[in-house]
Amino acid sequence: MKSPTSSLHINKKALFDYEIVQGFEAWIKLIWSEVKSIRAKQCNLKGSYVSLASGRPILKGFHVSPYIHIPYKLGINPTADREILLKKKDIDSLIGKMKEKGFSLIPTEVYSKGNLIKISVALARGRKVFEKKQVLKERDVNRDMDREIGRY
Repeated sequence: MKSPTSSLHINKKALFDYEIVQGFEAWIKLIWSEVKSIRAKQCNLKGSYVSLASGRPILKGFHVSPYIHIPYKLGINPTADREILLKKKDIDSLIGKMKEKGFSLIPTEVYSKGNLIKISVALARGRKVFEKKQVLKERDVNRDMDREIGRY
């Protein structure tokens, strides 16, 4: 039996700005208060990315608000770098692909799978301005078609 998954946060801006080439499922190293905050949906992936500079994947720019029910919030850095746990063969293939021009490693979604907090990381290529306009145009056309179909 599969454990149920529930999405906690989706990086919609990254899905618009980038064309997803390949996706990966990873774990995040977190402390207990960060887990509580993420389960309360007090996190933000906007502007975050994954760095492979040290040979290990490090999530940078992921904002996790301090948990509201703890009395001491002074020592908590909401945008601290967090380590991501991936398989060794995935890390090796990502390092090879990141050397190619135009590829980035971005987080697309934070979700819970059973009792675990996981993150979906994608190898992506940045979209040009005209490609973004084309995506918006396709969305408008699809919305208009659905609206016309609903009338009949």
